[in-house]
Amino acid sequence: MVATSSNHYEVLAIHEASRECVWLRNMIEHIQESCGLPSIKDSPTILYEDNATCIAQLSEGFIKGDRTKHISPKFFYAHELQKNGEIDVKQIRSSDNLADLFTKVLPTTTFKRLTYGIDLRKLKDIASKETEQVSPMFT
Repeated sequence: MVATSSNHYEVLAIHEASRECVWLRNMIEHIQESCGLPSIKDSPTILYEDNATCIAQLSEGFIKGDRTKHISPKFFYAHELQKNGEIDVKQIRSSDNLADLFTKVLPTTTFKRLTYGIDLRKLKDIASKETEQVSPMFT
């Protein structure tokens, strides 16, 4: 499928992510039931989206209009999942979007902040922190 606009691409991405969420939630629920653990059905899976137009379209559902005429209604499946409480699409600022770390060229400061956000550290930084934590005990 080829997206005809960046908004179209965002709707397609949310559609695919929501399908994966349904599959993962069903698998986790099956495992939890098999192990006698409580279900996760009470809490929705949170999907973060940085495109405000996409979020607005998903909350409204499929409405044929100028903004959505090129997007097939089947891609608004995420709207139904959101309405049923299985997923919750929340807006995130582009500057805080951890996925941008893997999809865009970023300024160094943003890159460092986002790598810290996914708990990616330089080995030398980890080693120096361990040394700091260990040395007071032995002095």
